[in-house]
Amino acid sequence: MLSYRHAFHAGNHADVLKHVVLLHLLEYLGRKDKPFWVIDTHAGAGMYALDQGYAQKNAEFMDGIARLYDRDDLPGALRDYVALVRSFNPSGVLQAYPGSPLIARSRLRTDDRLRLFELHPADHAVLQQHIAGDRKIRAEQIDGLSGLRALLPPPPRRGLVLIDPSYEDKQDYVRVPQTVRDALQRFATGIYVVWYPLLSRTDPLRMVESLKRLGEDWLDVRLQVCRPAADGFGMYGSGMFVLHPPWTLEAGLRAVMPCLARVLGQDAGAGFTIDAQTA
Repeated sequence: MLSYRHAFHAGNHADVLKHVVLLHLLEYLGRKDKPFWVIDTHAGAGMYALDQGYAQKNAEFMDGIARLYDRDDLPGALRDYVALVRSFNPSGVLQAYPGSPLIARSRLRTDDRLRLFELHPADHAVLQQHIAGDRKIRAEQIDGLSGLRALLPPPPRRGLVLIDPSYEDKQDYVRVPQTVRDALQRFATGIYVVWYPLLSRTDPLRMVESLKRLGEDWLDVRLQVCRPAADGFGMYGSGMFVLHPPWTLEAGLRAVMPCLARVLGQDAGAGFTIDAQTA
């Protein structure tokens, strides 16, 4: 299905959670001299204009990155995240938001590599423009859940796989655990990161339970920004499930999630949970 465009949602509360977690994982991988790979199965367009076009339709970024952008009281990891977003806005005014590919690129070293999948033809074309000339990055216009297999294991045997489909196709709730299960047979030590929405329907949480059964070492963090709607529609938060999380992740999240819940919360239903299991 090709109707979904992430530009409508760029910089929203779900992007904030996703990219705060992603930055922590990238910085952890970068602590060792050995190179690593990042594989993004649903890369999107790479960069999004917030002051025009799709993002202005619902202006979801106003309840996401915009609430953090000008604050001077953020804990360290959130300050680093906002500073990265600011680096893509040289005028100082919030006009653009980097997607996961450009966030990952910002942390690549000389021998690290980034591999991207984006099926939507228009988004893939824009993505190619943003990464043109960078030999560390390659993007393919195919379904990422299908294409992942060919890249595993990555040559350095270090890296992370980011899986964040739109779930517009409800079969993704089934395909994602199947994909991770298959990937583990090829790259058993990789870090696997799955973004998912919090909805009134139970599909996302059933998917997370399936992911938990794939390994003994995992972390599940959820950010709820409001109460579920009475009519059952809409996303009231999101989660990030990490298989093989670094030992630093839980403490890092406990330092920032109270602030995220407070600043991004829209009503009394706002809050967060962190659930983890280690081998």
